Amino acid sequence: MSFDQLAAELDARKAASLYRERKVLQSPQQPEVVVDGKAYLAFCSNDYLGLANHPAIISAFKQAADEYGVGGGASHLVNGHSVHHHALEEELADFTGRPRAILFSNGYMANLGTVNALLDKQDAVFEDRLNHASLLDAGLLSGARFRRYLHNDTASLAQRLAKTQARRALVVTDGVFSMDGDIADLPSICEVARQHNAWVMVDDAHGIGCLGKTGAGCAEHFNLSQQQLPVLMGTLGKAFGTSGAFIAGSEVLIETLIQHARTYIYTTSMPPAVAAATRASLKLVQTEQWRREQLESLIERFRRGCAQLGLDLMDSPTPIQPIMIGDADKAMSMSDALREKGMFITAIRPPTVPGGSARLRVTLSASHTEAQVDRLLDALDQVK
Repeated sequence: MSFDQLAAELDARKAASLYRERKVLQSPQQPEVVVDGKAYLAFCSNDYLGLANHPAIISAFKQAADEYGVGGGASHLVNGHSVHHHALEEELADFTGRPRAILFSNGYMANLGTVNALLDKQDAVFEDRLNHASLLDAGLLSGARFRRYLHNDTASLAQRLAKTQARRALVVTDGVFSMDGDIADLPSICEVARQHNAWVMVDDAHGIGCLGKTGAGCAEHFNLSQQQLPVLMGTLGKAFGTSGAFIAGSEVLIETLIQHARTYIYTTSMPPAVAAATRASLKLVQTEQWRREQLESLIERFRRGCAQLGLDLMDSPTPIQPIMIGDADKAMSMSDALREKGMFITAIRPPTVPGGSARLRVTLSASHTEAQVDRLLDALDQVK
């Protein structure tokens, strides 16, 4: 068997400036990093609150590793559900204002497991066109009738819901869209779903920790109850600075996932020390409001500076601040030019985003300073 066809496809990706390459990070996640032996000021991490390298979280991880070891050892349903896993689930339920929560090893597994536990070929799933790949894959793999509605367009959603005769209808959307940075119109989406007797599931990976008075994400930001928003997913590897994901919801929902979510049942639990570290992180997310205030201030400063430079910023009020470039080759060239000036920013190209919409995905963190944002603006002014 020859891999010549695969090699040709890889060559074609390189020629189209769509080839992906890994860079080796040689320092902690923080604004100033070392990548492939060179120092950079980074604006491409999802560590939105600056917690990934926080000493209290590191200390909690070390202490739990000393007490419980490293590996989870087994699945949650065999012998891998530790005291820290259980406590974290209870604390996340309180945090989100839901009766129960359940941990998954990562967001992809949470989305695949949840959608496939709730739906089958008798059902229908309705997804925003710009949903994360894990949500799209989950819907397709479920076997349910798969429908996509126009981005953040409740009229488009309503038209599709009105036509379904499925046993169950599940509306699935990102809370904050990971490549555009805009926020889903959840109040309207939830109301349209209610009118058509559909459930709503929100992937709040990029909203949890950042939005809401206490950082509880889109549900808190829009004051949406469990009845309005019955399936809430959040990740822990972004604003929380650790790893993993969770689903929060009713007693019936969580028990259904325990019984039927294959990505929960058939995988080893996350290391207990990660759960312990996340418990420490959760306290900081709730109590250190200044981190969200710092983020808001930096976002305003960056957007104001980009407007003065004439850069095409997408309409985002979140830490995700994409600069629209369009052409993939130009986006790559700008990313390389910024790297030459000590700025580490990733160019996002198709198929991650639609053709002709390549961009520089700038992400801000509460650990950035105003001076660092100004350095980025100066660099952008030189390479634009």
